[in-house]
Amino acid sequence: MAQAFRSIRSFAEIAEFVAQEGAMLTDDFSQAFTETVEGYRISTADDMANCDMPDALQVQLATEMVMRTLFDVLRDSRLESIADRLAWGFVHAFHRVGEQLDGEADKAAMKVKSLIRDADGSEVMMSELEDAQVLCQSLDETRDAVACMRDYAAATFHAETGRPWSSPRGSLVSSKRTASIIAGQDFLAARRQRRIDAHHPQAPMVIFSGGADGWYDHALIWDRLDGIRARIPAMVLATTAQERGCDAMAAAWAASRGVRVIAFTLKRKLGKQAGFHRNDQLLELRPVEAVVAQGSGLQSHLARGVRAKGIPAHFITLASQRQIGG
Repeated sequence: MAQAFRSIRSFAEIAEFVAQEGAMLTDDFSQAFTETVEGYRISTADDMANCDMPDALQVQLATEMVMRTLFDVLRDSRLESIADRLAWGFVHAFHRVGEQLDGEADKAAMKVKSLIRDADGSEVMMSELEDAQVLCQSLDETRDAVACMRDYAAATFHAETGRPWSSPRGSLVSSKRTASIIAGQDFLAARRQRRIDAHHPQAPMVIFSGGADGWYDHALIWDRLDGIRARIPAMVLATTAQERGCDAMAAAWAASRGVRVIAFTLKRKLGKQAGFHRNDQLLELRPVEAVVAQGSGLQSHLARGVRAKGIPAHFITLASQRQIGG
């Protein structure tokens, strides 16, 4: 998403910026902070609430202010050198809460499924089903709002540090279901389809793998991926899901561009063969293009597989990085 960052120094200034003609709400916040269910609650212990979502523009500005204020107060101080580490933790906090909400929503969906299976048509059962459906949809709505805040905080982190933020595991896929679901069966079907779209998308697949050590030039990786996306706008990126180095750079690029990610982690039970099995999984996706950045023998193995299958590919070496400060 396109970012237009503004420096906000206090919460009191948020209202002022909202009132100014130049304050612009991004489409991501506009969609993520739209109510999708009439009643709202994210815990069975909560009463049903009818309050609105917070103002999307104020949340957008407040999210940026939280991040920028941290850098501002530590700048030119003894703690300036660790500002980026602290800010990384702020973004990660948004990410962790989003993951927790996603897990809670999955459990709520299982409850809905159980109630549908055991439904006897009674008024009590139908009321319980309706409550469970509201809970699940409320959790989905909340998770999408938090994920939107995380992505914006990550973009602010990138603007301040010049380095992309990436999660320690998983992807940064954010989405928003815009249609309200009424019937219990339709609700579950729509939610299931959303999960399929997120994790098994039917779109042109581009595979990516790179080394974890020795890489610092994220712009080199981003430029190459931008070139591919310009030719394949609907691409989905499949990575080898390493927590640092090239894969982390690629995951951060995908988050900043709104590109869906499939992160293939290692199956540890396969021992020394786990990495090679993961490479085989990537090749089985029938990718339309591949990017392999220099790393270990696993990247060499994947490069050989890519060549053998005739997949259009980009091979990037450590030596091709721009010199720091150059």
